[in-house]
Amino acid sequence: MDIAVLPLYLSALVAVYLLPGPDMALVIATGAAHGRRLALATSLGVALARGLHVLMSGAGLAALMAANPMLLDLVRWIGAAYLLILAVQVLRSDLRLNASARSERSARSCFLRGFLTNLMNPKALLFCGLFLPQFVSAAHGPALTQFLWLGAVLVLVGFAFDCVYATAAARIGQRMQGKASPLKKWLLPSVLVLMAGRLLAS
Repeated sequence: MDIAVLPLYLSALVAVYLLPGPDMALVIATGAAHGRRLALATSLGVALARGLHVLMSGAGLAALMAANPMLLDLVRWIGAAYLLILAVQVLRSDLRLNASARSERSARSCFLRGFLTNLMNPKALLFCGLFLPQFVSAAHGPALTQFLWLGAVLVLVGFAFDCVYATAAARIGQRMQGKASPLKKWLLPSVLVLMAGRLLAS
């Protein structure tokens, strides 16, 4: 990739990851409600889904979805339904388990939650398909190679930001410990419902 374009590309990524979005909301809510370890597991899932979006957009799936509004709507509705089901599952789990059991919540489930939440968001795929090609130049080698390098940087920068958000949210959650347990219990389900509504309204 063109090294001269790298500072501009990184600046654009920083601006994107500083804006509130579904991934940020999920990582922060998980960190505040369940701690740093599970928020980092969620971040890993989000990062893997971002990597798949890069690959899929490079393969032309983003262009296909942009050209077929019905397909895009179908994915949006499926994604929103998944988020609503997930919100109910999280809430039922919190009501059913005691504090000790909740502390042993599987990191695997949080990883899967982060992965599927990002993967089922068609806007993330379209973003990769529209954003990355702007930094690909025919004068700097094969377009696919450049695309993959740009995508790798996108995933790594996003994961770094999510780690910061996870750590900060976990510290806030520790300060809330014992003072706002009802808020913490409802925080993640509420975020998931809001994310579903935003996905349908977009």
